[in-house]
Amino acid sequence: MNADLHCHTKMSDGSTCIDEVIMIAKRRGIKTISITDHDTFAGSIRGKILGKRLGIEVITGAEISAYDYKRNRKVHVLCYLCSNPERLEKLFRKTSESRKKASLIMLQQIMKIYPINPDMVARRAQGSTNIFKQHIMHALIDAGYSPSIYGNLYNKLFNSQTGLAAKIVEYPDIYEVIEEIHSAGGLAILAHPNVYDSFDLLGELVDYKLDGVEVWHPSNNPGDEERLMAFAKQYNLLMTGGTDFHGMYSSKPNPLGTYCTPIEHLNALKKRKETIKS
Repeated sequence: MNADLHCHTKMSDGSTCIDEVIMIAKRRGIKTISITDHDTFAGSIRGKILGKRLGIEVITGAEISAYDYKRNRKVHVLCYLCSNPERLEKLFRKTSESRKKASLIMLQQIMKIYPINPDMVARRAQGSTNIFKQHIMHALIDAGYSPSIYGNLYNKLFNSQTGLAAKIVEYPDIYEVIEEIHSAGGLAILAHPNVYDSFDLLGELVDYKLDGVEVWHPSNNPGDEERLMAFAKQYNLLMTGGTDFHGMYSSKPNPLGTYCTPIEHLNALKKRKETIKS
């Protein structure tokens, strides 16, 4: 049975509770998932406990925000099967503090134009480790200013070049993140290379002991999957896949299990972990 190794919950920028994600997996016949909330293991750790009750294997995971300073663009790294997750807390705290500062500045700009307030946004972010743009958009939807999270208003406010409320969050260097993941006994997988055009970076990270790459993902363009599989085979990289599930905080309908990691690659992930010293 295939595994969905990229799922977000209300612990970060997903709209669905941890127990609901696990229930959906159960109903969909998916026996293994990884809750990979942004810059926190909280959802994954709680999910592992809840998953046991329903017979769902929840693999420890997190999606870590980083930055490719050479190309001046964001990049995400999936961390799996981390033996010592507490060693990454300092990294997570720093990103969280930067994200909170950016969110406050964004919200102050938006409140000059739209009649929402911090309490409205905080209610929609309840349970999350931070305030994300999706929570602000949710408040704007409920105030009647947009029919969806993504669309014209989102671009007007948050486009990185022209957005009225765009504010850059400071992220750690990609090489630092990979080093920290390995120090904590985890596997580092480059997430969705197509999202931030990380293909050139992928080639460089091979020399920096990157463990794998996310091959199966909804952002892929035609030919990307084959390109990534060929690259992974050439350099002996692990291959993973997942829906990047966010519930209603997605740009288009994307049910859990739409994209998955084939069972043989899930087993390869676990086998590689066995060779790592914690």
